[in-house]
Amino acid sequence: MATDLIEIDQEQPKPEAIERAAAAVRRGRVVAIPSDALYTLVADPFSLGAINRVFFAKGREIHRSLPMLVADIAMAEELAKELSNRFFLLARRFWPGPLTLIVPSSEKVPLKVTGNTGRLALRQSRSHVANQLINALNQPLISTSANISGHPTCRKGIEVFGMMDGRVDLVLDGGACSGAGATTVDVTEPAWKLIKQGAIEEKEIAECLQAI
Repeated sequence: MATDLIEIDQEQPKPEAIERAAAAVRRGRVVAIPSDALYTLVADPFSLGAINRVFFAKGREIHRSLPMLVADIAMAEELAKELSNRFFLLARRFWPGPLTLIVPSSEKVPLKVTGNTGRLALRQSRSHVANQLINALNQPLISTSANISGHPTCRKGIEVFGMMDGRVDLVLDGGACSGAGATTVDVTEPAWKLIKQGAIEEKEIAECLQAI
């Protein structure tokens, strides 16, 4: 598979570029895009073929879950089995932004996306590219770091192309991404748990949830 590369403006991506990426996702393909943190691989979470292509592209173990990007809290509600007060407090405070929240997955989501755990990692991004693509497709997207497992995540589109040529269908090259990675918090249990430290500090999470 030959990988195509299209140069875009991250702040004002051309509609033709977004539609090209959307068409690839509809065909079950994997696309690399710039996000508000690093470059990410996106694909259709409801297509088992697309899910398998993501695992192939990354060389990722199949027991690992695949995070997802959503348009808003309402879209998250459609994907989750149930959402706690902690989820709503954190999402209303930090979304869109660099916070991934782990929630119980609904049966609507293929179990393979959750790494067979039944738990789903969700985030609403600030990225214009990601949000316009979600809106064009009217659905959430798998969103996992644009790299081969074990290698650093790429900050430039040309780095993604160099590492993943032949593994993904399309790279939207928006130049460099300078944002910090997302913080990940698990809110599936009675006590919340910090899974990964990123742009949002643990104390900010604690302060937001102190009323509970």
